[in-house]
This record gives sequence, structure tokens and C-alpha cells, in this order.
Amino acid sequence: MALRHAVLAALLDGEYSGYELAKSFDIGVANFWHASPQQLYAELTKLERDGLVEGRQVVQEGRPNKRMFQVTDAGRAELEDFAAAASKPPVIRDDLLVKVQNADRIGTAPVIEQLEERAAAAEAKIELLGRVLRKMRGDLDEEEYLLRGERIGGYLTGLRGIAFEQGHRDWCRRSAAVLRERSNRAER
Repeated sequence: MALRHAVLAALLDGEYSGYELAKSFDIGVANFWHASPQQLYAELTKLERDGLVEGRQVVQEGRPNKRMFQVTDAGRAELEDFAAAASKPPVIRDDLLVKVQNADRIGTAPVIEQLEERAAAAEAKIELLGRVLRKMRGDLDEEEYLLRGERIGGYLTGLRGIAFEQGHRDWCRRSAAVLRERSNRAER
């Protein structure tokens, strides 16, 4: 997947400024695709140049003007083509795994600390995604929402994000505990 597809998908919800798009990314898309605000602004420029989004200038009094972007018909067609194309299986690319793999050779204390930080960050993301999903559901319980909810795609990706973060949190906690126990035994 290219960043362009993630941006186009985020813009399907409506017209956004670059700032609003970045905030939207932080809540929804960042669950499975990371992009800095600078990358998003650059991508919006490319998408507009390619005719996949159109921008308009909004004049604001007492504040800088802003540009609002929305998906064009060509952008929707691009997303339909993307949706029809085969997806590649995911891969893990994480520097912490390199550190854990070599923990017995490089010392465990800093690796344990980083594992604990990652576990805490995963826990915070689980809580955030849980709040987002509860807000999406409103008064419906999860099963009812899954059957009748309006925006099911975002909900399903939120569920995947929670499952990913739970697995990551649990692995970090277990790895930290194993490394700590092995280090304590070595000191005895």
C-alpha cells in the first residue's frame, strides 16, 4: 500500500484540511499506517497534482488561510483499483526485535526498559482505540453494531488494531519478564 491510498481513504469521510487530515490519521489510520504531518502535506500536493484530490482555499479572518481537500472521481477510481488488487502479506520490521534477539550478548537492562515502555504504549493505544470504538458504536453493543453499524470498515480496523496491540503488549511483558529472570539468575 502506498501512502496515497491511505490518504485517499481518509478523505472519503469528507473534506479535510491538512491539519484535520493529520488529526484523523492519528485516531484512525495510524492504527495501521504511520505518516508524519509533513508526509501527509507532501502527499496531498502530489494527489492534487495527479487530479486524485481537489483543494480549495478557505480565507479565515485573524488566522492563516487554509486549504481543504476532497477526493475526486479519479481518486475514487484509484481506490477502487487499489481495493481490487491483491494485498501482500504483512511483515514485521521492528528494531526492538533486533535488540531482543541479541539481548544475551548486549546486556538486558536497556532492552527490558524498552520492552516495558512498549508495553505501556501498547496499553495506552488499546485504551484509545477502545474509546474510539465505543464512540462509534454509541448505544449499540458490539455485535449489534457489527450487524447494523454505519461505518463498519473503520470499526473492523479498530478491532484489528486492538488485537495487534494486545498481542504486542503481552509479548513485551513476557519477554521483559523472561530477560529479567534470566538476568537475576545470572547474578546469583
